[in-house]
Amino acid sequence: MLIDVTYLDYLDHKGLNDKLRESSEDCTIIGCCGQRFIAAGMSDKNITIDGVPGNALGAYLNGASITVNANAQDAVGDTMNEGRIIIHGNIGDAAGYAMRGGKIFVKGNAGYRAGIHMKQYKDKIPVMVIGGTAGSFLGEYQAGGVIVILGLDSDEKRIVGNFPCTGMHGGKMFLRGKCSDINFPKQVTAREASAKDMSEIRAYVEEFCEYFKTNIDDIMNSPFTIVTPDSSNPFKQMYVAN
Repeated sequence: MLIDVTYLDYLDHKGLNDKLRESSEDCTIIGCCGQRFIAAGMSDKNITIDGVPGNALGAYLNGASITVNANAQDAVGDTMNEGRIIIHGNIGDAAGYAMRGGKIFVKGNAGYRAGIHMKQYKDKIPVMVIGGTAGSFLGEYQAGGVIVILGLDSDEKRIVGNFPCTGMHGGKMFLRGKCSDINFPKQVTAREASAKDMSEIRAYVEEFCEYFKTNIDDIMNSPFTIVTPDSSNPFKQMYVAN
């Protein structure tokens, strides 16, 4: 089903989402320019977007798959539960806010506070893979899940901004490179990833490479830094289920 929103100024986010839910087939949205809350809470739907969606794309997503052939704005995948979001460009701030399942793949860069409050429960593990760089406060208050930053095609010396992992008390973060110039907070441990660590993210990176036509060997043969919360953190048990 093709939905052209170029001239539908009257079509608010509810009207657009109603059209998506009414369709029994895959949907393509064209002419997208800032429409918010697209596919909020949806499941069992494949959606392709041509143009730039607005804030909270895929909020509360519950199994649908979204592909954006451009950039996306803030709060991509806000509190998403399951499903997949693929961005062929850059994303704004607070991507994956409180996401508790599913996967987000971004070809380009992410703004501030990507992965803030990301969490997991038992075998439900949210994953975010950023192909470029991420802004400050990456993984702020992260309580679970996996964040991977690849730093591809970047001229930046550092692939993350200031204050990464602030308040981190669960989950894991994988940063491509040795990251010796990054100032991590005291409550986390940063070390070079082992072969066993790398095997944990290989499937995620392989999926990223399939979407964005990137050579996996060029990525996986690089050194990575893995960041985890210090097990002695007294606040860990308040947020992380064993």
